[in-house]
Amino acid sequence: MDAKIEDGELEHETAADAPTLSTEGALALSPSEESVTREQRRSRRKRDVRARTISVKRMTKRELELGRMMYPDSEVERPKTRAECSSGERPCPFVSCKHHLYLDVSAKTGAIKLNFPDLEVWEMTETCALDVADRGGTTLEEVGAIMNLTRERIRQVEVKGLAKLEALKDMSALRDYVDEGPVGKRRLPVLTKPVDDDEDEDEEDTAEFDADDAAGEAHAD
Repeated sequence: MDAKIEDGELEHETAADAPTLSTEGALALSPSEESVTREQRRSRRKRDVRARTISVKRMTKRELELGRMMYPDSEVERPKTRAECSSGERPCPFVSCKHHLYLDVSAKTGAIKLNFPDLEVWEMTETCALDVADRGGTTLEEVGAIMNLTRERIRQVEVKGLAKLEALKDMSALRDYVDEGPVGKRRLPVLTKPVDDDEDEDEEDTAEFDADDAAGEAHAD
């Protein structure tokens, strides 16, 4: 009888020491060891593959010639106005359009930034920034997913863009649309450089932010 009681107590202690398993959601039976705040979850990059920049200056003449052979200039009729392209083919095949989300080209260096280097154009769900804008307002997270950037980087671009518009003097009415939430209106930064000379700084800011972002995500992992 004593042995049975001792066995029962042993079984009870073993059951008490066992970890409590989650029984709800997609991660049932596999609880996370570290807690992630809502803000951290929102700020994370939606895709594992980052954008990649191709420096044209570092490409050899042979590589440039191969590119011309693979993609020769052709007389393809391209839309010239928004009215012509709004009802055009989607995904949009004209990646050289400045509103196309597949790549960006630096006006100063000619460097090509592939926003989705692991995808082909026809694999993208969104290819036109104007299509997204025509739908009205969207969240920072959604814009980040569309452009393969983090929510924080999109917020920085938004604030700086509004500051540039406000510097034009006749765009002060835009301040009414900059809402920080219940704490009131956000103070826009004052630009110390002319708007036209700000592109180089934007590229440096992007590179610096991407480096900090990569270090932060590596530390989190």
